Amino acid sequence: MTFECRILYRPAAVAISPLHPYIALSSTTGPDLFLPMTLRILFIASLIAAGSTAQSQSFQDFLDSVNEAPDSLQTAIVDSFVTAQPVSPVLEFDSLAHFYYRGAATSVSVPGDASLWNPASVPMTRLATTTFWYRTEVYESDARLDYKYVLNGSTWILDPRNPNTVQGGFGPNSELRMPEFIHPPEIAYYPSIPHGSLRDSTFFSSNLGNSRTIRIYTPPGYGSPLDSFPMVLFHDGLEYTSLASAANVLDYLIDEGRIEPVIAVFVPPVNRTDEYAGSLQDEFTLFLVDELMPWLETHWRIKAGPENRATLGASNGGNIALWLGMNHPEVFGNVAAHSSNIQSSISDGFANGPLLDLRLYMDLGTYDIPLLITLVRDFIPILESRGYVHTYQELHDGHSWGNWRGHIDDALEMFFPGPVLSAPGEGSVPRQFRLDQNYPNPFNPSTEIRFEVPPGRGEVSLLIFDLLGRSIATLVDESLDPGIYSRTWHADGVASGAYFYRLVAGGFGETRKMLLVR
Repeated sequence: MTFECRILYRPAAVAISPLHPYIALSSTTGPDLFLPMTLRILFIASLIAAGSTAQSQSFQDFLDSVNEAPDSLQTAIVDSFVTAQPVSPVLEFDSLAHFYYRGAATSVSVPGDASLWNPASVPMTRLATTTFWYRTEVYESDARLDYKYVLNGSTWILDPRNPNTVQGGFGPNSELRMPEFIHPPEIAYYPSIPHGSLRDSTFFSSNLGNSRTIRIYTPPGYGSPLDSFPMVLFHDGLEYTSLASAANVLDYLIDEGRIEPVIAVFVPPVNRTDEYAGSLQDEFTLFLVDELMPWLETHWRIKAGPENRATLGASNGGNIALWLGMNHPEVFGNVAAHSSNIQSSISDGFANGPLLDLRLYMDLGTYDIPLLITLVRDFIPILESRGYVHTYQELHDGHSWGNWRGHIDDALEMFFPGPVLSAPGEGSVPRQFRLDQNYPNPFNPSTEIRFEVPPGRGEVSLLIFDLLGRSIATLVDESLDPGIYSRTWHADGVASGAYFYRLVAGGFGETRKMLLVR
């Protein structure tokens, strides 16, 4: 007698689930041709009959099960796996991502940010005689990356089993979100909060001899004629509105009190490479400084002074932002650059030129373009040695809008902090208990935690915990008067990963999560 088997998999009740086997046995007559498989099935079945869940299977165990099964049963085993694990990629043990594709093909690959979009470097493997293709990669637990599948060497498609997509410069991509990645809430549209207004104007530049559409964002409440506002100028401006959800980000940050209400100016390029890092760089600078800025100051209520103006961009857009700050600190006192190109003239100017009155925000993806990684990592020590006020962070992400859209807030909160992040005025008394998200987050090596204590709360504690619930640091353990407070956690000697901080006062307690990225 032999046993036909159907192996079903279901995720266990853990954060990153191993796969538990469920076996259905049916007897048929005939010689016992597959004794090793039969013994294995009987053993696992006996565990299930005894109610045991101690024996769990990994993705590798699933592959082994298919490879060890007779050809006639392999497809049935895969069917059961796909039914139980319908979403790709399957995440396991915090760091493994198992990409899979089901379908007829001669080849399948999974290019993306991590492979610099080279299909040849990331082929998938066909599993035995089935149409199941897979590839396993190791990533950091908080990584976020764009990717696609390529069928038969030429057909690019989204992962049909991944519901998470993100818009890129060449269309939508599938999005890998590792388990500790925090999806940015600010990019979403919230109908219940006040919204700013967008208006387009066509602007002709005599320096460049061309026209472009300038998009202006004015914050909620702009109608009052007595107010003026800080300003941020976005390079690749229209992409920041369409691909980075910048208007949603501004609405959210203003409503949450995390930034001052600002005017945003979205400026697109006409000849991008030449204007941002090439032969038209000087003319583009004159267009912005001598033509656009005076027009903006005339038509919109923008606060005077470079400390109230910021310029922001990504990649070559970061390059032109740094260039503008270096050459015209009297116009732009704040510069933000995501995954930036940095011309040698810029690094030389910051290294050897006069110390400028600038504040800089910079970030970089560890899966970014290798040349840019080198340029940015070489530039940061220059800022440090010269004493520039700056914030820098590296993220387990790639060279993509999915990365940059999640960190507009980090730059703007540094430049134009709102009431939640600003120091309280004299006599300021909170009306309710509040614990803010730490800033920056992710962070390395220190982060700031702000909280509010209303009257009558008495003893207050602020503790840091690891993922096992062990207290590893105490930031506050005392009686505090009503007020707005800030504490800094210096995570020296602490490993990268997710941590929790918990504030308790009286009968109230709140816990938030943060990420330390070395």
